[in-house]
Amino acid sequence: MTDETKRHEPASIEETLAAVEQWARENDVEFESAGENHLVVQLPGEKKLKTTVSIKLSARTADLQAFVIRHPDENHAEFTSWLLRKNMKLKGVAFGTDRLGDVYLTASLPRERLPHELDSLLGSILVAADESFNELLLIGFITSMKREWAWRISRGESTRNLAAFEDVLSGPDNEFLTEN
Repeated sequence: MTDETKRHEPASIEETLAAVEQWARENDVEFESAGENHLVVQLPGEKKLKTTVSIKLSARTADLQAFVIRHPDENHAEFTSWLLRKNMKLKGVAFGTDRLGDVYLTASLPRERLPHELDSLLGSILVAADESFNELLLIGFITSMKREWAWRISRGESTRNLAAFEDVLSGPDNEFLTEN
């Protein structure tokens, strides 16, 4: 077999896993084995502090799945509509929900393409999860966030974890804030 022939053969599952591990090491990304032919990487974000991506390999495909946010407490139709509109703008990845309504980003591609597209694909997943997170929180969890803000304020607790939403939570529209 010539070197030219070898270059066109699909990489084995083991070689593909090794390529993902090498990418993770080179990019200082945490990773761990999650079973046979399955790795999990932890992508650091800004709004969503960490996006966990499951990468499962089979004989023909590489399937990636990243948890984004749990099912919404409220505004289900608006939440779902937002996800569908966002899907129209995404390339290579898509939002989906599981049977509980929890939101994931998914991607599937031929396994031999994964090493060449890994950086771009994980970048797309990270950007989509990170850029969407706060908006999805506001749509699906605003009442819980208002309650938590009011509870923290009433007890003098830190509101640091909600600081990105202060303009929405601290105003007169927060029916849970009591006047002192």
